This record gives sequence, structure tokens and C-alpha cells, in this order.
Amino acid sequence: MINKDQFYTFMKAIPKAEIHLHSEGVISKDTVFKLLQKAHPENTCDLTCVDGYFNFSNLSEFVEMFLAIQKAFINPSDFDILFEDMRNYLIDNGIVYSEVFISPTSFIRNGLDFEKIIERVIKSIRKIKKNDHITIKLIIDMSRTFGAENAMNNLNIALELKSRYSEIIGVGLGGDEAKGPASKFVSVFEKARSEGLKVVAHAGESIGPESVWDTISLLKVDRIGHGISSVFDKNLIQTLITKKIPLEVCPTSNIFTKHYFSALENHPIREFFDSGVAITLNTDDPTFFGIGLIDEYYNLYTKLHFSMDEIKQIVLNSFKYSFLPAKQKEIMMKSVEDAWSAHSGLLQ
Repeated sequence: MINKDQFYTFMKAIPKAEIHLHSEGVISKDTVFKLLQKAHPENTCDLTCVDGYFNFSNLSEFVEMFLAIQKAFINPSDFDILFEDMRNYLIDNGIVYSEVFISPTSFIRNGLDFEKIIERVIKSIRKIKKNDHITIKLIIDMSRTFGAENAMNNLNIALELKSRYSEIIGVGLGGDEAKGPASKFVSVFEKARSEGLKVVAHAGESIGPESVWDTISLLKVDRIGHGISSVFDKNLIQTLITKKIPLEVCPTSNIFTKHYFSALENHPIREFFDSGVAITLNTDDPTFFGIGLIDEYYNLYTKLHFSMDEIKQIVLNSFKYSFLPAKQKEIMMKSVEDAWSAHSGLLQ
């Protein structure tokens, strides 16, 4: 058994990808406090007041809290601070490639110009790539919560921005599954695919296997976010395997929102892996769940009894099922293999 210090030192040295990560999910409490002070200078609240934004007991409360934090952004320059938090998170976890969700709707409704937001974000991620050799790509989140018309508007924004910024690679469907069934978004996804965007959707996070089935059959997604309710349908598991549709699994997030599983030891990621489902490991919203990507890997090792060879396979999967071009995938996967061999002495 490898001790915790050995594990963390080793995994920090391994280049990793995270492909299900919400931009606001990396925000630090200090940043929330600064943004709230800036947005509401009349408030005399101290840093302890921020804790309330990080307390929730289910997925609906989490979504409400998430929207409340988005309201603290009042200027496109606020995203410079957010992406400094992003940079720190990625460096701390040895992540060299990430596909990050960014959600236009709340910011637009709060009076911000999303094009100017993206200009600031692109500037930040290009700076991170130049200085820290970390690549960030963006997935525009259309959100089930706000309906199909809003989703089409967000898609059109994404298409216009994609023509200017190669960092924008796809669109995603997040938000509350109960408020936005996949059937409402068929035309949006058809248009996205026809325009060459990658398409992903959260499904099976708070609704049963039928949500995952619809996401596959109606939206024809490249990947599924979460997908944990798939475990209740053996035919669905076989379909995921046959169609080679990867799941972006976020174990700690699923435990915090307490919809299907209340303990990591019971999380279906082990069953998915053993069945042959293509899985990747992610944090979803690391600050809110008090988790980093290396922590997630350590939980696999200690609580779900994944071997180090199995962990290596999941690290490789995150590059394999990313939206990187094939040649870059090969390069990154080789860098994992090389680093694994070079640092294997740390596991002795």
C-alpha cells in the first residue's frame, strides 16, 4: 500500500487532463469575497459571510448557489481573477490539459457583454499556455434550466466566437435535468454538430437511465457528463460500451448532491470501469466540493480499490476521450507513459 504522501507526490508529477470542469467551479472563497465587495460595496460582510455560498444539501440548492455566485461578476475584467484561480487549480493538480465549461446565460442576463467576457478569458488562457504550458479549451454551456430558445441563442454566440477563437471547441448542456429534457434541444444539437462543434451533455446525474438514453438517441452526444444512473440499466451500459460513448465521471460531486449515492465506496465508477465503459475522472466544481483531481484519484485508490495500473488507464483515458486532435492525443498519452516510468521509484 502506497502512503498518501507518496501517492500525491507521484500523481503531481504525472501530466493529467480534466475534461469536465466548470469555470466558476474553481473560484476561491477569497475571489468570491473580492467580487462581492466590488459588486456590493455597501455591504459590511466579512470573509465568513462567503461560507454561505458554499453550503448546499442537494443538486437544486447547488444550482441556486451557482447562479448566485455568477451574479457577483459585474465586469468582464472580473474573469481575470477567476482564471487566476483556474491557473492555480490546474498547476496544483498537475493538469496540463483541460476542457472547461463557461456559461453565458446568467452573465448576459446580469447585463454583461459575453463577447467581452470571452475576450478576457481567451487572453487569460493564452497567457497560461505561454507561461505555464497548460492548454485550456472552452465548451459553451447552453443549460437545460433556461430552455431551448435560450440554448439556441447561446449556440449562435458560440458559433460566432468559434470563428475567431480556436479555443472554443464545443457546446454542452448542463443545468437541471428535470427542467430541460433532451427532447427540447434536438434542433440545437443538430445545428451544433452540423457546424463542426463537439457536443456533450450532463445526463443521468439526477434523473434515471431514460435521461441518458435520450441524450444518446436524440442529441447524439460525443460524451456524457456524469451518467451515473446508467448503472441501473444493463442494456444502457452495453450501449455505452458498444457505441464507445465516454462518461465524464465526477464521484465527489455525485456524493455531495446525494441523489443516488451517499458514500464514495458505493459509487458506480468501479462497476463502470470493470464493465468496460469508457470513463474519465473529473471534479466538476472543485472549490465547492473541497476536492482536487489528485484527491479524486486518491479516493479511487483508497476507497474504491483501483490499482495503480488501473489509475494509469484512467489518466490515459482523459486524454484519449478528450477533443484533442489524434496526433496531440498520442503525444500526451506518451508523456503520461514516460512520466509514469520516470517517477515509478516514488512508489517504492
